[in-house]
Amino acid sequence: MAAATSCGSEFDVLITLWVKKYFLEINQNPRLLPNNITLGYTIYENVAHPRLTHNALLDLLPSSRETIPNYKCGRKNNLLAVLEASESEISIDVSTLLSIYKVPQVSHGFPLAVLEDRTRFPFFYQMAPTEEAQYLGIVKLLLHFRWTWVGLFAPENDNGDKFRSTLTALLLKSGICVPFSLTISESGSYFYTPSGEKDDQLRKVLSQGQVNLHPFLRHFQFYNSSVGRVDSDENRDLATDLDIVNMIMLHNGSIWSVKVGSLERQASGELKLSIDQEAIVWPRWYKEMLPSSRCTQSCLPGHMKVVLEGQPICCYDCSPCPEGTISTQEDADHCKKCPEDQYPNRDRTQCVPKTVTVLSYGEPLGISLVCFALLLTFISAFVLLVFIKYMNTPVVKANNRSLSYILLLSLLLSFLSCFLFIGQPRKVTCLLRQTAFSTIFSVAISSVLAKTITVVVAFMATKPGNRMRKWLGKSLGNSIVIFCSSIQVGFCIFCLVISPPFPDSDMHSQPGQITLQCNEGSVAMFYGSLGYMGFLAAISFMVAFLARKLPGAFNEAKLITFSMLVFCSVWVSFVPTYLSTKGKYTVVVQVFSILASSAGLLGCIFIPKCYIVLLRPKMNTKEHLMAKSEGV
Repeated sequence: MAAATSCGSEFDVLITLWVKKYFLEINQNPRLLPNNITLGYTIYENVAHPRLTHNALLDLLPSSRETIPNYKCGRKNNLLAVLEASESEISIDVSTLLSIYKVPQVSHGFPLAVLEDRTRFPFFYQMAPTEEAQYLGIVKLLLHFRWTWVGLFAPENDNGDKFRSTLTALLLKSGICVPFSLTISESGSYFYTPSGEKDDQLRKVLSQGQVNLHPFLRHFQFYNSSVGRVDSDENRDLATDLDIVNMIMLHNGSIWSVKVGSLERQASGELKLSIDQEAIVWPRWYKEMLPSSRCTQSCLPGHMKVVLEGQPICCYDCSPCPEGTISTQEDADHCKKCPEDQYPNRDRTQCVPKTVTVLSYGEPLGISLVCFALLLTFISAFVLLVFIKYMNTPVVKANNRSLSYILLLSLLLSFLSCFLFIGQPRKVTCLLRQTAFSTIFSVAISSVLAKTITVVVAFMATKPGNRMRKWLGKSLGNSIVIFCSSIQVGFCIFCLVISPPFPDSDMHSQPGQITLQCNEGSVAMFYGSLGYMGFLAAISFMVAFLARKLPGAFNEAKLITFSMLVFCSVWVSFVPTYLSTKGKYTVVVQVFSILASSAGLLGCIFIPKCYIVLLRPKMNTKEHLMAKSEGV
């Protein structure tokens, strides 16, 4: 057995001592070697010179003093293997020469890349773990401590160049910047000693010589004094778990090694990093806080990294997460969106559940609308009772008494329809809500239109020989109401069949809230029915406005004109207000518009008549009305 070392360092003395120690241990272990076999060694110093290395090799191969290749004489000397560092170009020449004699070349360092070619160098064996695992381990260790601004130092040789180029690519891929990469003059060696369950095989191999050592080296398990068992794979590379050791220099100058973590290979082939930070002994100036190696300060949770143009990837700016997104860790590359039923907290560091909102009977706004609707309902019911009680009086009989009853009943129902909009939406309420609103209001506006047309027809019928007299009566007003209302009912039924409303939830209009609402299904239904009511109201307003100066005590045109003005003002302002509000407040706007417009019709048309009926009974006589119509 021969071993080669590098030139001129105190570390070489330590290597020599290790070689003697381990060979002595092997020779004294009867389980490893038979009593009649001794494993010897010869240590050569190559002084980094090719010619001296060649002479040393030629001196190893024959057993005479003279260097004569392929010729042996004198005492028999069984050369089993040559151990050397294989970290320079000289190692290629060593491997080429040893291949001629099929002598195993065992490397205890990281070999040159060219030596990994098994076709050219079939008798080269690597005893150090694969470099790839150590590269990945370094990257994982840096990421664990979030050191993203690091420099590289490597020996000034091919291995050092390979180390710097390979590790730099891995670091950049992982988001770690390398501001500088320098070479230094450095050398090192590792020694491995065989042990384990196959001691008997090793004993047989050593007794049979170097020819049988090759298959043994290809299929064997090695043990290292620092890392334990090392398994070789199909490429004769050693795949092993690695320890992470904290080197501590004591006051007396000695070095104390403490294991603080490990790099373990998983069944999937991935490497798992484990670190015990409590076991790490930092220099005293790092006791307050861990050392930092970064280009910029970390982005706090709730922020994300923004790459600066022309700067390295680890030099970045921090930007708050956009609306609706969060980041839960430092230096987040992206902010993730919260689920639909959650929203970011104020710092945008976590998603919190949204609160469910609905226009309910228990909140102040809902209570106010309910009270207002009940009050108007009672007023409209009271007016209806008054008109029924005084149904035969001239004021009630004027302008078609039946149309007044239809209008009062529709206004009563419109106030009650507001309760369909308050509370948690359900399937039935969603189906009835807009349909009831549209139908009831169409009946009310049709009744007002019929009243207006009745005023005009009644005035024209008073002229001698006018044929409009035959249109007077209940049939005209009822026909107008039925015809105009049927159009709205047919339109609503069509929309319900095509796209019926259904309970839904609005998760996006109000931040942090889920609004329970009715999805109207067809937007055309809502705005179409609203437009049709606006059309009827506009016609009623124009006809009433033209008939406002017609003579006669039965003329309601002035009252209808003012009521239609209130009605149209409410619903014209409703459209922009409805479109600009969100969440449950859209329901509030519609309910308020229903109450306000209905109250306008009730107040402008019927309150003056109730005043006369209840408070001025003398004015509620036929003589008074006839005198008023004649201008007396």
